[in-house]
Amino acid sequence: MAQYEGSYPRDAAQTGEEVSGWAVGFIFFASMLMVLIGSFHFIEGLVAILDDTFYVVRPGFDLQVDVTTWGWFHLIGGIVLVACGALLLTGSLFARLLTIFLAIVSVIWNFFSIPYYPVWSIILIAMGIGVIWALTTHGADLAPDA
Repeated sequence: MAQYEGSYPRDAAQTGEEVSGWAVGFIFFASMLMVLIGSFHFIEGLVAILDDTFYVVRPGFDLQVDVTTWGWFHLIGGIVLVACGALLLTGSLFARLLTIFLAIVSVIWNFFSIPYYPVWSIILIAMGIGVIWALTTHGADLAPDA
C-alpha cells in the first residue's frame, strides 16, 4: 500500500499501476448503458411523435407539455446520449464528466416521465443510476489525461 506523500494519486494512470480489468469493464458497461439509454429515449420519442395517443397521462400528472413536443425532447436527447456513450470510450475526463451530467439529467427527465410510461421510466432511472455509479467508482482508472 502506497503511503500518502502530499498529493493523493487519483488513478492508476498517475501512479503507473496497471489498470484493473474490472475498471475497464465498468467503463465499457457505463458506455453501453448510455448507448442503450439513448436508444430507448430515441424510441420513446419516436413513438410519441408518430402516435401522440400512445402515451396516456394520468389525471393531475401532466407536465403541461404536448406529447409530440415531449417526444421531440426524447428523440433529440436520445441522440445526444448515444453520442455521449460513444465518446465515453475515449476515456477522457471531459467525456466522463459530460456522461455523469447527462446521466443525472436523464434520471431527472425520466422521473418527470413516470406519468407517461411508469415502468419504462423506472427502468431507465435504474440504468442511469448504474452509469453514474460505474463512472464515479471506476471512471478515473482509465484516465489518460487526468
